[in-house]
Amino acid sequence: MPTPLITASELDQLRAAGKQHVVVFDCSFDLTNPAAGRDGYQQGHIPGAHYLHLDNELSGPKTGTNGRHPLPDPELFAARLRALGVNDDTLVVAYDAQGSMYAARLWWMMRWTGHAAVAVIDGGRNAWVAAGLPLEHGATPDPETAGNLTRRPSLVKTVDANALLANLSQPSMLVVDARAADRFRGENETLDPVGGHIPGAANRFFKDNLAADGYFKPADQLRADFSQVFAGKAPGQTVMQCGSGVTACHNLLALEVAGLTGAALYPGSWSEWCADPKRPVATGA
Repeated sequence: MPTPLITASELDQLRAAGKQHVVVFDCSFDLTNPAAGRDGYQQGHIPGAHYLHLDNELSGPKTGTNGRHPLPDPELFAARLRALGVNDDTLVVAYDAQGSMYAARLWWMMRWTGHAAVAVIDGGRNAWVAAGLPLEHGATPDPETAGNLTRRPSLVKTVDANALLANLSQPSMLVVDARAADRFRGENETLDPVGGHIPGAANRFFKDNLAADGYFKPADQLRADFSQVFAGKAPGQTVMQCGSGVTACHNLLALEVAGLTGAALYPGSWSEWCADPKRPVATGA
């Protein structure tokens, strides 16, 4: 696919044509109410879509020092996808009802396991409804026959806290924080015990990737926006980060839309970074 985004109408036509195996996932979630996403899915989702829960399926166990949404064991993640019918040749389509902030996590994780055929519905659930397409209620049962998805070499890059700590003394990478500007400055922090940001980081609020209608901005506008943030750095010299490694994937998705490939993810993000009091914290703009 030329872009990691797919429109609701394109998905509908693709499934009607039946020429490619497609599995759709609803990733809707609410950080303040972890049951809300599945409840919303039960009340209405794209027909045939399965639900993936951020805490239970798109994250692994927390230790208290590895962040709020550590990556899961990749073998367990792949096994869950196989149980939901994903094959090596499946087009995986992700969506949510929150501006793609959780769908982007699945998009990145599919590429993390080496699966390139993945797309996010531009505009999410709202776009599907706006196109006049139907929703179904209840839950889609797991298929009787499992898929054959295999793990392949990762298509994405990750950076850990030690690499970023070393980067502070000899900066070669630009860290870009996807959180809202007030949390970046260390104000109004309600999710993590410490407010602030990694010293030297730049700020690009993930919601700035979207136009007022909830769809992604055009590629040329995203390119211009990120070029300003990068201030001369190539995408491959940048690391995307957020509170827990979720909305940073939204910036990575926007970069892919813009054709600016090669940025890495710091999966532990701020919630991991601030769990160690020895790591320095910056506040303010």
